[in-house]
Amino acid sequence: MAEIGFGFTANSVALIADAVHNLGDVLGLLLGWAAVWLHRRPPTVRRTYGWGRFSILAALANAAILLVSVGAIGLEALRRLQEPAPVSSVTVMLIAAIGILVNGGSALLFLRGRHEDLNIRAQYLHLAADAAVSFGVVLAALGMRLTGWSWLDPAASLIIAFVIAHGTWAALREASDLVMDAVPANVSRAAVHDWLLALPGVTEVHDLHIWALSTTETALTAHLVCGDAPQDRRPHDLAAELRRRFGIGHATVQIESDADAALCRLRPNDVV
Repeated sequence: MAEIGFGFTANSVALIADAVHNLGDVLGLLLGWAAVWLHRRPPTVRRTYGWGRFSILAALANAAILLVSVGAIGLEALRRLQEPAPVSSVTVMLIAAIGILVNGGSALLFLRGRHEDLNIRAQYLHLAADAAVSFGVVLAALGMRLTGWSWLDPAASLIIAFVIAHGTWAALREASDLVMDAVPANVSRAAVHDWLLALPGVTEVHDLHIWALSTTETALTAHLVCGDAPQDRRPHDLAAELRRRFGIGHATVQIESDADAALCRLRPNDVV
């Protein structure tokens, strides 16, 4: 909010754009915090999987907020390009420099867990991008200071909008896929299918579904056909191996004989 105030004082759309980007990340952090808190709550009779799915919705909402910000920034920048206005370049440089320190330091807090959690990765990317964007604002302000070219301010804003959109699109697409119960990007369905099919005694795998319970947990259901005399597949060992190999922590497997499989209405792969 302070950066927005200084942006209006300095008449800098680039500084306001940087502030809006930061504000979007603050909202994203709040949503991420809420997701972590809800994820720790136990399941209920109605919500048997608990509240883990909220973490996916939080990542989706965070990406949507930033993309809305891109539209507002882009429109204002285009207007300023047509009607350049004087900008207090010194104020812009000082405030943007502070933004580099704040965003860079905050990004380091998310460095370790960025590969395991979509929410953490989204926050890390946003904060790191914020630091880079703030650096770009400093360069634009320095250029205005040296040359007097006011159009550098809206031009920098358009670059900021592009950076936000580019960094947010992948997270938006991945979160949208998870909302639609797509196979998580870090799991290969084909590899899981082939591994299950290669288990001793297994002749067929059908009704295989892999989806995300949250941004950190993956679930699986499958029917394994083991001939006319199904063998004990040691389900606990099977579940442990699925977790070790593929990161699937919630596995449910149904063992069927050939006769059972013939009656299974979920046997064709195109049936849900």
